[in-house]
Amino acid sequence: MDIQALESKVENLKAEIDDLKKGIVANKMTISVISGELDKIYSAFVLATGGVAMGMEVVMYFTFWALAAMRDKNKVVQDKEEVEKMLGINLPRDAEEVGLAKTNIGGIDTAAFKALMEKSNIPSLKQMISMAAELGVRIYLSDKSTEMLGFTHDEFIDYPGLDFAGVGTFLNEAKNSKVQLFI
Repeated sequence: MDIQALESKVENLKAEIDDLKKGIVANKMTISVISGELDKIYSAFVLATGGVAMGMEVVMYFTFWALAAMRDKNKVVQDKEEVEKMLGINLPRDAEEVGLAKTNIGGIDTAAFKALMEKSNIPSLKQMISMAAELGVRIYLSDKSTEMLGFTHDEFIDYPGLDFAGVGTFLNEAKNSKVQLFI
């Protein structure tokens, strides 16, 4: 085999390797969080922090009703339209105000559930959010849902790396993830 044929074969092999690399899935978990209910948001953070503990990169994408849990009750934004004001009043203002799913067991309400968590030394949702931040879980908030619900970027919690993004950003993160969840 001559040198040109060998160089051509090497180039073809490099191209094949590049194509194979494109298909390699990253050791990453992406979680789309749509539910605004305590048990579901809490589970998303348990999975996220568990993923980091197992060495995974974790990205969470909050949209629709889940956005309310990421609000900061101490950050009040003025000059909103009437519908935006109503949504702001009727939706939880932070993680502490998020309630249980409607299918609560035997009528256990949110306060009783939180008391059981505390008695069992289970961290609160707010503590889980802090833990996720310490572990480097990246969080995106849906730009369109934020806009639709009348929220502004200024009324969300301070979280390192918190960013606002569209669905395309989330899908780019998810397409190369080992684990993709929708909660």
